[in-house]
Amino acid sequence: MSVVGTTSIIGFDSAWTDNPRAPGAICTIRIDRAGRRTLVPPRLASFDEARAAIEAESAISDLRLVALDQPTLVPNATGMRPVDRVAASLISWLGGGVQPANRGKAGMFDDAAPLWRFKERLGATEDPEASREAIRGLYLMEVFPALAMPSLDPAFDGRLRGPRYNPARRKTFTLAGWQAVIAAVRRQAVESRIAGLADWADDLARIATPRKADQDRLDAVLCALIGLHWLVQPRHSSIMIGDRIAGYMVAPASPSVRTRLETAAKACAVPVDPERRVTASASGGP
Repeated sequence: MSVVGTTSIIGFDSAWTDNPRAPGAICTIRIDRAGRRTLVPPRLASFDEARAAIEAESAISDLRLVALDQPTLVPNATGMRPVDRVAASLISWLGGGVQPANRGKAGMFDDAAPLWRFKERLGATEDPEASREAIRGLYLMEVFPALAMPSLDPAFDGRLRGPRYNPARRKTFTLAGWQAVIAAVRRQAVESRIAGLADWADDLARIATPRKADQDRLDAVLCALIGLHWLVQPRHSSIMIGDRIAGYMVAPASPSVRTRLETAAKACAVPVDPERRVTASASGGP
C-alpha cells in the first residue's frame, strides 16, 4: 500500500460479550503522510467505547481499518463455521483450540448480541481486499491473533509450539509463553518502525503477574499488527480463509503456514483468497 493520506489501523479485542466487568481492549497504529507509524497504546473498552474511539479517528485519518478479534459473520445456527474448522486444524496442531461461533451462543451471536449493534452503528465496509486499495473510508475485517502467531514469529511454528499466554487459563498459562509473545511484538515494533510500541512492550514485560486485562490489551496490539501487515506488506504474505457469506478470517501467512491452511481448506471445501486481486502493489509484490 502506498500511503497517500493518513491511516489508522485499529485493533479491537472485543471479548465477544459486553460484560462491564470484563471489557475488551482497543489500540491504534497511526500512519501519517510521511509514512511514520505511531502506537496509540491499548486501553480497555466496551463495544460503545470502542465505536466512539473508532469514530474519533475520522478527524485524524483518511483511511481507517478495524481489525476485530471476533467472528463478524455468523450465519450458522449451530456448530462451527467452515472457516473455524480450517483455523482449528492449525491451532490444534500448535496446541490450542478454537471456540466455535454460532447463532445459538446467547450474548455472543444471537440476534440481540452487542456485536450486531456495534457493526450496524459503526457502518464500516466489510471488504478486506477493497481496504488494501482504498485511500479513504472505514473498513472492518475479522482477525484471530492465535492464527497469526506462527507467521509473526517462526518460533511458534511447530507442533505444540503455540504460546500459552492467557492468564485466565491457569492450567495452561506459562510466563515463558507470555514473555515470548511480548518479545515477538517488540520485534515487530522494531522491524515495522512503530514509535512507542517497543517501550509499551517493555512495560508490559515488567508485569510479574499478568491479568486477563493485560492479555486483552496485548491481543488488541496483535490485532492492529495483523491489520498493518495486511495493508502494507505484499498480498501473498497474508491469507484470507473463507468468504464474506459463511465467514472468513484474515491473517499473516508464512509459506509453511499457508501450505498447512490451504491443505485444510481444500479438505473442508473452504475457499482461500476468493477475492484476491493479483496486481502489482507499491509494497513490492502481488
